Formats: sequence, structure tokens, C-alpha cells
Amino acid sequence: MWGMEQPTLESKLNLIKDTGFDGVEMQIPHNNVEQKMLGALLNEIGLDLVVQVRADGSTVDQQIDSLEKELIRTLDLKTLFINVHCGKDYWPLVENIRVISTAQNIASTLGIKILHETHRARATFCTTSTMAIIKALPEIRFCADFSHWCCVHNSLLQDQQDSIDRVIERSDYIHARVGSATSPQVSDPRATEWKEAVDAHVRWWERIVKHHKNSGSAFLPICSEFGPPEYMVTLPSTGKPIADQWDINCYMKDMLKERLGNLDSL
Repeated sequence: MWGMEQPTLESKLNLIKDTGFDGVEMQIPHNNVEQKMLGALLNEIGLDLVVQVRADGSTVDQQIDSLEKELIRTLDLKTLFINVHCGKDYWPLVENIRVISTAQNIASTLGIKILHETHRARATFCTTSTMAIIKALPEIRFCADFSHWCCVHNSLLQDQQDSIDRVIERSDYIHARVGSATSPQVSDPRATEWKEAVDAHVRWWERIVKHHKNSGSAFLPICSEFGPPEYMVTLPSTGKPIADQWDINCYMKDMLKERLGNLDSL
């Protein structure tokens, strides 16, 4: 849903379906009427749902309270799982572990599955923090978005394969945005100058797919997640995007179906 400009929820969801996507990731409405409408539209149009939940607050207790309220709100919708953003990059490790472990406990009590996205500014903002979290909570599962780490570590992570491996084996969802050493989003993955970055990301995604095939997983969702400005580069002064976000996300969908094989067979 990020960056879509259609005037209504129904028109957005219809475009997603008509363009060949199987589902949508989004934050759900807080209004009960709108939430019921969303559920009805997803069922009618035939789209799967991944809910994104972002923990609000500058303290652990505030974030735990936010997570509990948001996770409870997902119970009335049929979801594949919940993609959680929580913690802070500047918090001590013990505080990030506390908020993540509490989120895990809340989800277990509610009977829902949550994943933690590797994301800048959050507990999983870098490899070092994430490896420490895995050591403390080895059961943690991830939404793999390596574009953030490329930007944070100013590289294509060539020297951090052990950290990549440990996340790959715990990843149940992929955010297919391509980052570089200087940005969490390249200007256009179709451009030849970004071939090295695109290929590096696809190799990581291929390994996640292979891991799930070997494990006999029922499915592996992938979200093509190139974003609008300010993630998308714009022309100076005008603010005009230099590429079409929707075209890029459709390109990523089609490219990954070709390069990763028939995902329906998983």
C-alpha cells in the first residue's frame, strides 16, 4: 500500500490483484467499521494479508503497551502473519531483548505468528545487534530486508556472511527492496549500474527460497517494497520522482517469479 495513489481502499486492492499480486502488506485501520470493510474486500477480491505493526513509544513499557493493543486488533482479520517493527537502535541490548521477548509472549498467548523485520532505527538495525538478539532468543523469526543492512554497514555485506546465514535460516518473509552501500533503495533496479547490488540481494533471496524448499514449507511470501519519495530519489527543487514506483514493484514481482522459480510449488 506504501505510496499507492488510488483514491479508495477498494481501488488500491483491485489494482494489486489485477496486476498479479497474491496479497498485500499494510497497517490496518483503527476504525472498526473500516477494519471490517478491509476484511470483506480482501475476501471478495481474493488477497492474502500481512499486517505491519509498528511499536510506538520511546520507552520499553510504551512500546509493549503499543504492541499489545496493535496485536489484539489483528485478531478479527485473517492474516498470514504479523510483521513487527520494535525496539530502538540506541537502546541497550537488554531493553531491545525485553521488548522483543514480550512481543513473542503476547503473540503466543494470542495464537498468532509474528516476524521481526531487519530494519534501520529498530532493534535489528545492524548485524551486531541482531546476532546478539539471536543468541538471547534463538527462536526468533524474521522478515528479511537486507537493504537496510547494506546502508548501515556501507557495503553489500561481503564480509558478514555468517550473520546473513543466521538470519536466512530464520526468515519466513522477504522484503524485496534492493539497497546499496549508500542507500536503502537504489534508484532503479532495472538500471545496469545497480546490477551488482541486485544480484547480491537475489542471491540472498534464493538461499531463503532454497531453505524453505528443503524444509517443506507451505509458502514463502515476498513483498516487492520499493518506496515512494523520500526513499525514491527525486529531481532537485521539483521533488519529481526519477522513476515510477509502481512499475518498479511490478518489475520486481515478475523478475523474482522468473529468477526464483515457481513459488506456488513450495
